[in-house]
Amino acid sequence: MKKCNKVILSIAYFPPVQYFAAIFNCDEVIIEQNENFTKQTYRNRCEILSANGSQTLSVPVEKISGKKQKIKDVKIDYKNDWQGVHLKSLQASYLSSPFFEHYIDALMPFFEKKYTFLFDYNFEIIKILLNELQIKKTINFSKEYNSKYNFYDYRNSIHPKKKFQKKEKHFIAKNYVQVFSDKYDFFSNLSILDLLFNEGPNSELFLEYKK
Repeated sequence: MKKCNKVILSIAYFPPVQYFAAIFNCDEVIIEQNENFTKQTYRNRCEILSANGSQTLSVPVEKISGKKQKIKDVKIDYKNDWQGVHLKSLQASYLSSPFFEHYIDALMPFFEKKYTFLFDYNFEIIKILLNELQIKKTINFSKEYNSKYNFYDYRNSIHPKKKFQKKEKHFIAKNYVQVFSDKYDFFSNLSILDLLFNEGPNSELFLEYKK
């Protein structure tokens, strides 16, 4: 397996498969908490597969005064019932998947409880997902912001606007049967929920870096 000693990642909302592959394969995992919030990234959105193709679910955040705000200070906006919308979207997309009923109870608090800060909300999601994936990994937070590191830096390369190449430098996405496989070709690198609901306990097999 390709060796990965250390990786730094942005915080993310129900992150994509590639994100969890990095956690799974790296010895030391750091999540950036000192960067400025960036819009239209996985920091507050995820992508699932619906009957109409790829669907983006976004967590609204309170208006940021000025141009910049630290990611750990960004607050979630609850003016609209986006949690209910996201839950209904997941039910519509994955209710017929093999493992939806097995995992949805563990995820329900994230569609019922109101968290103040986006960072805290996302990190709790990541912890639950790691537990459900049975990945035991200690995650640390950055102590200060650095623009460059001499180890794997995926803070901005795992990005919805940057098309994921099925064969990356270290990670090869493996096909699995998706809910709408009879309608669409395989969608790579969707939210980890897509993999989890479809493959359940076998999900780990799809996270390994290339040999």
